[in-house]
Amino acid sequence: MKIYDITVPVSSDLPTFPGDPRVTVEPVTRIARGDAANVSRIVMATHSGTHIDAPLHYNDHGASVDRIPLSLLVGKALLVEIHGVRQIGRKELARLPIGGEERVLIRTGNSLLWERPGFIEDYAHLTADGAKYLLETGVRLVGIDYLSVEAFDGSGEIHRLLLGNGVVILEGLNLDGIAAGSYELICLPLKIPGGDGAPVRAILRGRGEAGAGGFEPHSTRWPLS
Repeated sequence: MKIYDITVPVSSDLPTFPGDPRVTVEPVTRIARGDAANVSRIVMATHSGTHIDAPLHYNDHGASVDRIPLSLLVGKALLVEIHGVRQIGRKELARLPIGGEERVLIRTGNSLLWERPGFIEDYAHLTADGAKYLLETGVRLVGIDYLSVEAFDGSGEIHRLLLGNGVVILEGLNLDGIAAGSYELICLPLKIPGGDGAPVRAILRGRGEAGAGGFEPHSTRWPLS
């Protein structure tokens, strides 16, 4: 069983959506300075890096992140590829075998944007027509490989369509180099009571080539030395 890490690393270099606070990771105590242990302080938004959007994100009466059923965040997921377009609508999605799938992850050219510094505005995203198509097919979790499932200049319509109809949004994935197909998704958010979202550690598990096994990192080293 191969394990693929699809989480972006949390560091001060991590791009953030304009308006969100920058991510900072700074030392509080250090053994090298004579302290008893190493302790760091992390400052980040609930929607930094790889994260989940809860219904509360766009609706004051929506469910918070700690109320999302864990059974929805763990299970079979279909990874699909859509390249060469920025607006992902019904036409693009209808070509894919997503009917009956509960969890769908969309790999686009966005995954390569993580290699570029700063926030990139021109990323691939869902359209309203695409979001409605996902609802019609019964999808309950949709993931995409940049910081928003919606266009940079969007009004929030896509988020409201999905979240308002019980679809969890998983954003900030790195799907570079991972082939389309069926996997087991595990994406567990921080348990934040009343949270509008939360960072997650997201992984995919799937069958690799015979004898391959092991861990397939994007930026994490395993085993640790």
